[in-house]
Amino acid sequence: MTKQILPKVFAWMCFGLLVTFLTGYVLSLNPEAIINMASSFGGWGLLILAIIEIGLVIFLSARITKMSPLTAKLSFLLYAFVSGLTFSSIFLVYEITSVLYVFLITSIVFALFAIIGATTKMDLTKIGTYLFMALIAIVICMIINIFMQNSTFDLIISIVAIIIFVGFTAYDVQKLIKLGTLNVMDEDNLAIYGALDLYLDYINLFIHLLSIFGNNRD
Repeated sequence: MTKQILPKVFAWMCFGLLVTFLTGYVLSLNPEAIINMASSFGGWGLLILAIIEIGLVIFLSARITKMSPLTAKLSFLLYAFVSGLTFSSIFLVYEITSVLYVFLITSIVFALFAIIGATTKMDLTKIGTYLFMALIAIVICMIINIFMQNSTFDLIISIVAIIIFVGFTAYDVQKLIKLGTLNVMDEDNLAIYGALDLYLDYINLFIHLLSIFGNNRD
């Protein structure tokens, strides 16, 4: 399979992003629906959605080798849809032109590092561990800043997070090429597994770039 798996991976990743962005945008046209969603379950609506998102990622990652291709695809699209529900608030907070502008920037940056991951002769295996450790550190810092509410610290977190996720983009693309040569799972399942990895890299890049370059609505 080698690099032949990448077109399928990117096709499913883009389809997942389309589902997420369209779901978020359509829901944002009805702000009352977002308010009702957030206030549901005693005000825990968004937290419950976030837990469902995490659960779907864990489920897909842990069971992907044992799933049928159809189950894997449906699970990925369900995750993209649920993500779109939580994503809808972005369209309320930021100007649509700003969202589209950052979407373009994210796509260019993502594509550049995906190409690097696909073409570099350097073995990126070792950096995966360091990237994961850095990611844990960033998550801890984000939790701390929820209480501190320090805008400068938030900016630093976003800049470091962008560096981490461009690294993950190159690393994940190279990892997928290697997995393709090993035939460790069905080709369709590997495409979904890779699409989920790269989807997460893209979304996190987008969110942190938006926090820096996005313009809030008045």
